[in-house]
This record gives sequence, C-alpha cells and structure tokens, in this order.
Amino acid sequence: MTMFLATPPRQAERNQIRVATAAASSAVLMLMFGMLATWLKFRDASPLRASTRGAKMLRDWLPADIKIPEVATNTMLATLVIACVIAQWAAYASRRDDSAHTSLALAIVAMLGVAAINAQVAIYLQMQLVLRDGAYQTMFYAVTGSMLALLASGVVYSVVALFRSFAGRTSDHHVVSAHAMYWYVLTAAFTAMWFIVYVQK
Repeated sequence: MTMFLATPPRQAERNQIRVATAAASSAVLMLMFGMLATWLKFRDASPLRASTRGAKMLRDWLPADIKIPEVATNTMLATLVIACVIAQWAAYASRRDDSAHTSLALAIVAMLGVAAINAQVAIYLQMQLVLRDGAYQTMFYAVTGSMLALLASGVVYSVVALFRSFAGRTSDHHVVSAHAMYWYVLTAAFTAMWFIVYVQK
C-alpha cells in the first residue's frame, strides 16, 4: 500500500537581518538628525554681526578665516549617491542568483565608501580646524566625525556581505537588500548634513 506524505509547508523567509538593519538605520537617523538639530540650535544662539557690505545682519557662527572646500564636499555627496545605485545593482543581481555581479557590485560599494571617507579626511586636512578653538570647531568635528564613523560601518557591512557572496551564499538575498537599505539611509543622513553643515554653513 502506497503512502502519500503531505508536502511540508514552505518555510517563511527569515528577515532578521532586515529587521536588525532597519533598527540600526533608525538609530543612525535619530543620531544624525539629533546632532544636526543641536548644530542649528548653536547656530541660532550665536551673536549677530554686520555683513561685509553692511547691508544685513548675519549670524556670527562660521569664523571668517574658515573656508569650506566645496569641491570635496560635493564630490563626497555624488560618491554616496553612486554607492546607492551600485548597492541596488547588488540587490538586483542577488535576487537573480548572479553571484559574480553581486560580488562585483559589493566590492565597488566598499571602494566608494572608502573614497567618501578619504574625501572627508581631505576636508579635515584642507580646513585645518583646531577642536578647542570654539563652539563651531567642536560641533563640526562632532557632527562630521559621527558621519565618518557611520560611513566606516557601511564599508564594514559591504565587506561582510562581499565575503558571504564569495563563500557562495547566493541565497542570502535578504542580506544584500538590507545592505542596500543601509546605504540609502547613510546617504540620506549625509545629504542632510551636507546641506546644513557644508551648504548653509
């Protein structure tokens, strides 16, 4: 007598990595937007001074001898936008079990993250700020240094995902998609910082 066994139910896809990444991304946004709110509070509390032409009053927040290298800051923003596109390419390739392109895309994202970190270090070297010279310098290093540490965490995430791809974990689509989400969040946080710290000054 032939026995027919019922097909076992299909296991639901595990989303622990996505949930953990979403929680970390929320923490990143809260940290950066909280620091930017503190930056704006310090800037609004700074005294007023007359502009060079004397036509209007300006907040005396950015010291007159400090120049922000706009080319490097704009390049950094463009680098992170490109990193988002490549991270999405990695997620696209992973869903199609294309390990070669997944690995290539993850490696490029890691290199773009290193390039963004290098650009921030170049900004520090060009500006030559001393941490204890004033409130602006202290806040500048606090905000941009936090963003620099977050970018380093993004590079670590890319390297870990890359090694998993090298190991043949082609079914780990959730890891690569969570990786893309994290880079989107990093780029959003940097864009806010870029506008407030580097553009509005």
